[in-house]
Amino acid sequence: MTATLRMSLLSVILVSVMVLSLQSGSVNLSLIDFWTGLSEQQSLVFWEIRVPRIVMAALVGAGLAVSGVALQALFRNPLAEPGLIGVSSGAALGAVMVIVLGGALWGEVLSWQMSLSAFAMAAVVTLLIYLIATSKGHTDVALMLLAGVAINAVAGALTGLLISVSSDVQLRSVIFWMMGSLSGVSWDGIALLGSVTLLALAVLHRLRHPLNALLLGEQSCLHMGYAVQSLKWQVMTASAVLVGVSVALVGIIGFVGLMVPHMVRLWVGPDHRQLIPLSALGGAILLVSADWLARSVVQPAELPIGLLMALLGGPFFLLMLLKRREVGV
Repeated sequence: MTATLRMSLLSVILVSVMVLSLQSGSVNLSLIDFWTGLSEQQSLVFWEIRVPRIVMAALVGAGLAVSGVALQALFRNPLAEPGLIGVSSGAALGAVMVIVLGGALWGEVLSWQMSLSAFAMAAVVTLLIYLIATSKGHTDVALMLLAGVAINAVAGALTGLLISVSSDVQLRSVIFWMMGSLSGVSWDGIALLGSVTLLALAVLHRLRHPLNALLLGEQSCLHMGYAVQSLKWQVMTASAVLVGVSVALVGIIGFVGLMVPHMVRLWVGPDHRQLIPLSALGGAILLVSADWLARSVVQPAELPIGLLMALLGGPFFLLMLLKRREVGV
């Protein structure tokens, strides 16, 4: 199957899932309704709730999947995922700091303020994990995962400390947001995330050949004429931006950056020329499908999508660990 055919196939699947998801929810919208004309209530639900939510799910899924690809290329290990190594927790801490402290200091909290703080903390955590786990061009997987556990614990403790001094309104907002939620998204948030995601995807797609070289090791990459240090900084910045802004807008949604790149890599191999765009489409498909499921299982209520992804991703991660043990990696 050619790369164009693969892209076309996933694009068709994504559009199909988005159309099906648009029809499902506490207010059902059938294709007949679209043909005969939507009522005022249906039109409001469609344009102000359903469409923004599905577009946000696609953008977040694409961004988190590609951030997983970027971190796995940086660490040269398929287990490097934003949630597992603490990047998502760091981003969450940055966003909670703005919600709690910003609300006390200057009142209204804006999405760009949360995004900037989340990006800064995600970047710090990414750099810290890299410095801890990587030595002489080699990444110690056990050390990477243990460092992620430690950073998750510290970030969780600091987040809990901030929650303990928050107001009731801030507390409800933070707890609901930490479980991951696509409800209440706005077109302003979509515009922010869309522009950031497209920029980061463009940067990483431009780096597809250096990333392929990096898989062979830093020395090999250097001998091929690529600036390794500059490459690292660009990869860390792009992945931190993708994770930070996504976490700031919809909360913590884990395992997308682990599951999608792994499945795409099994399909097309490790070539980043295909891995990056196909992972973006795969991440969008996964999260739009998960949101569809979250809205359909317990109608008229909904499951927090972060919890649903944890239920799906946890067993997947365990299977990956068992597989690596069997092959002796």
